[in-house]
Amino acid sequence: MKFGFEEAQAKYVSGSQRARVWTEQWVSQWLYCPNCAGSRLTQFSANQPVADFFCGHCSDQFELKGQKKAFGAKVADGAYFTKIDRLASSTNPNLILLNYDLNKMTVLNVCMVPKHFFIPDIIEKRKPLAATARRAGWIGSNILLDRVPDSGRIYIVRNSIPVPKDAVIAQWQKTLFLREKEAEARGWLVEVMKCVDLIGTVEFDIEQVYSFERRLSALYPHNRNVRPKIRQQLQVLRDSGYLDFVSRGRSYQKQSTIVSRRREVPAWPGSQTTTNATGAVNIGSTNGPVCVTTSARTAGHVTRRL
Repeated sequence: MKFGFEEAQAKYVSGSQRARVWTEQWVSQWLYCPNCAGSRLTQFSANQPVADFFCGHCSDQFELKGQKKAFGAKVADGAYFTKIDRLASSTNPNLILLNYDLNKMTVLNVCMVPKHFFIPDIIEKRKPLAATARRAGWIGSNILLDRVPDSGRIYIVRNSIPVPKDAVIAQWQKTLFLREKEAEARGWLVEVMKCVDLIGTVEFDIEQVYSFERRLSALYPHNRNVRPKIRQQLQVLRDSGYLDFVSRGRSYQKQSTIVSRRREVPAWPGSQTTTNATGAVNIGSTNGPVCVTTSARTAGHVTRRL
């Protein structure tokens, strides 16, 4: 795997145009599919509504976001209603977050968020564009990265060093059970996984998860039995191999976490340091004008400061 960008044959005036072409070319040449270990991703033709790339082996689709600065708590995306409709589809794309150095023309970090972590609560509706805008009334969306559980941050490249492919695929496979769940059940599981992350320790007990009862009640106001629902989700996570029992029915730990009592959680691509789970809401600079989206569907809107 090489990390340098190749010069495009066509000349582009703006840095964002050059970065868009370079990042697309790099993904096409060097990025593999973590879902099936397919060796290459293929780029869609222009103007695909949501996705940018697909895997010819397993048919998984991918959306690419690239920028110079650290990815922050949210990143701008395309049309809101198109995105929400796509969540229910089997072709909903995985997300590629690519962080680069434009001066050195090189890739720094590549992180993927599997599509099974995308639930409606992670997609934020933006205000309609003003009546004076070229696309008046258009409603965009933001992806709330700070709502994604730690296990949904899968690095393929870190500080221009590739993560071993077998480790990437193993991490990807660990949460594939979410794809088998219906939308509401998957939403509950993802939210409880996030609550477990926010506890910030390797080992935790059920009372600590109950402390998020108010948060979950706000997300699911029609559910009047939040604590039984929490117990149910912890059981599903244990049965799926995501959690282990430490003390039957009371204490748990993440199955793969054995190194330390305090978990260090990697920030999003571009951040210089790791952060623990309790501080994960503030995980880097917010996205500014350097954010590059690789499809014409959001042209003219990705420069909006969030």
